[in-house]
Amino acid sequence: QVQLVESGGGLVQAGGSLRLSCAVSGRTGSTYTMGWFRQAPGKEREFVAAISWSGGRTYYADSVQGRFTISRNNAKNTVYLQMNSLQPEDTAVYYCAASPRITAWNSHYEYNYWGQGTQVTVSS
Repeated sequence: QVQLVESGGGLVQAGGSLRLSCAVSGRTGSTYTMGWFRQAPGKEREFVAAISWSGGRTYYADSVQGRFTISRNNAKNTVYLQMNSLQPEDTAVYYCAASPRITAWNSHYEYNYWGQGTQVTVSS
């Protein structure tokens, strides 16, 4: 089992920045791919970014490419999502997710473990 706890959400003005963190505990010795997803009210959960175990490969949704950066520190068992140039359309609950084996990086069905989510609200 893997437990994920997100933190770092909050209220920010448009153009501002936030850094989300995801603390990973449990079977941290496994080579998990980590991802960030988000869900706005009335909308489906959507892929934001993902990172391989080594950190050597990263993937981003087109909507956040160039503004968001995913990274990980395996020594600290933590995954980060640096979010810059935030816009009101980025408002959502952001979820951290883990997958022991993945083929489709942007599919939430591929991720076995999920955190409880952290709210990000961007005001205009």
